[in-house]
Amino acid sequence: MSGCPAVRVSIESTCEKQVQEVALDGTETYVPPLSMSQNLAKLAQRIDFSQGSDSEEEVIEGEPRDREWTKQEPEEEEGTVKFQPSLWPWDSVRNNLRSALTEMCVLHDVLSVVKEKKYMALDPVSQDLTASKTPQVFQLISKKKSLGTAAQLLLKGAEKLSKSVAENQENRRQRDFNSELLRLRSQWKLRKVGDKILGDLSYRSAGSLFPHHGTFEVLKNTDIDLDKNDLDGSISPDIGDLGTVALFRRPPKTKAGTQQWHVKLEAAQNVLLCKEIFAQLSREAVQIKSQIPHIVVKNQIISQPFPGLQLSISLCHSTGEKKNHRASPEKPKPDDHLYVLEHNLHQMMREFHKQQLSSVVMPHPASAPFGHKRMRLAGPMAYDKAEIFSLQQNEGLLEKIIKQAKHIFLRSRTARTIDSLASRIEDPQIQAHWSNINDVYESSVKVLITSQGYEQICKSIQLQLNIGVEQIRVVHRDGRVVTLSHQEQELQDFLLSQMSQHQVHAVQQLAKVMGWHVLSFSNHVGLGPVESIGNASAVTVASPNGEYAISVRNGPESGCKVLVQFPRSQTKELPKSDVIQDAKWSHLRGPSKEVHWSRMEGRNFVYKMELLMAALTPCP
Repeated sequence: MSGCPAVRVSIESTCEKQVQEVALDGTETYVPPLSMSQNLAKLAQRIDFSQGSDSEEEVIEGEPRDREWTKQEPEEEEGTVKFQPSLWPWDSVRNNLRSALTEMCVLHDVLSVVKEKKYMALDPVSQDLTASKTPQVFQLISKKKSLGTAAQLLLKGAEKLSKSVAENQENRRQRDFNSELLRLRSQWKLRKVGDKILGDLSYRSAGSLFPHHGTFEVLKNTDIDLDKNDLDGSISPDIGDLGTVALFRRPPKTKAGTQQWHVKLEAAQNVLLCKEIFAQLSREAVQIKSQIPHIVVKNQIISQPFPGLQLSISLCHSTGEKKNHRASPEKPKPDDHLYVLEHNLHQMMREFHKQQLSSVVMPHPASAPFGHKRMRLAGPMAYDKAEIFSLQQNEGLLEKIIKQAKHIFLRSRTARTIDSLASRIEDPQIQAHWSNINDVYESSVKVLITSQGYEQICKSIQLQLNIGVEQIRVVHRDGRVVTLSHQEQELQDFLLSQMSQHQVHAVQQLAKVMGWHVLSFSNHVGLGPVESIGNASAVTVASPNGEYAISVRNGPESGCKVLVQFPRSQTKELPKSDVIQDAKWSHLRGPSKEVHWSRMEGRNFVYKMELLMAALTPCP
């Protein structure tokens, strides 16, 4: 190969810098070189500090180890310099004893210097006589000056802190005012008039025709109190108090204390609605012509739905801060506030607003009168005068609330009458099952009259009472309908007569179960004393073999009377007759004897009758 001509090979040096980015035009951007400190840190990261030196890991074994050290090659000694461990095994013990000896020597020297006076002498320092003779007054003055200086520093710091807190509060108040104003705008109608922000509390947008403006002004709260709202409202004083339309002159219960802006606005709007309701009721009370005229005095409307019953509708005001201390807790007043009618008044007023909002229809053509669209029809389908007059007739707010009050009073009277009879009369038992689904003008109750222990047998008396506005319709089990007035005594007399008839019906049903024969039955007996309440009822039953007969007469006032008729053969008191000589006439029943019913054992009437029938039934 030496004979061949030499060939020149060009070798390009490697790039010392690393390429970071190559641009679109081919320009290369290199990574800048490391500085000396960065290079040192990079090299330090390569050192493995977890590996120990050879001197700590290996154990010296005497002469053989010395021979190994002597046999090392000179090339290793010239290379990396390694730490040569000690050749004596007690080297560490010797080093520790040497350090302990050094410390003891130092301690001995210190003690000797302190103990012996020849090394160091402590001379007393002379005190300043003028400082000790300083009077106490000057000391107090100096202390006062120092305290004054410290106080000035603290006051300056407090002023700076108060200024910073005031600035933070102002910034926070500004933010809170804007957020509260945004929340207020989402719940109430607001408009800006000049430099004022006004709101609307009225129900004009919902169809109200009440002339009160119902406006309030939104103000910014300037009190430096973080617990209070940054929003305040200025409300008209005639609607600023809490108000409610109460019946029977009982003011509502309110909680004392400062209220939030939304609670105040809701209370003011409630007062505005109550004023509108009371104005509407007062207007109708003057216009309506009734047998007993309605009386309007200041904030009170007095009406008489039933004789002896008075309905009072009052507009009550309370600020929420005043407390009534006259009413003592020992003698509470009766709860005569009708919250149901109060709620119905608000509901009917809102329905009236809705009707006013939706009933106005623009006429076509424009010359036609306002009103319902069907009132402007022409031709054969048009309404006559009577039909148009019936469309225009509408019950007012006062008439509706009086009808609802009548129904509530009549229902309470009915419940009170049934409860008094159930608590006063134990036999028979009367049960009332009120319906949960009722109308504002009609309610229903199912009345069951039963005897204890015989509920499956005695099911004859089941009444359905439909309580209306001025009368009560009673529907019997067989479909008969009886109409009762609003008088409480009339309903009581009717229930008493039904309870009296129940006893006779129970005897009839019991006779069928016991195997006795029913000879006669009547709900209205024409013989005997006349009952002032209803009519007496009677039933006559005979034993299975026909020897004995039991006659029962029951009246609402006279009570129960039971007679037993025995066979003629068992009657010894009968005189012998010359006319009746045949023996067959001896099988007829003789005269009747009254049973002392109060002395009979048994928990109720039907149980006593069962014992009597069992005693008179012959054994098989």
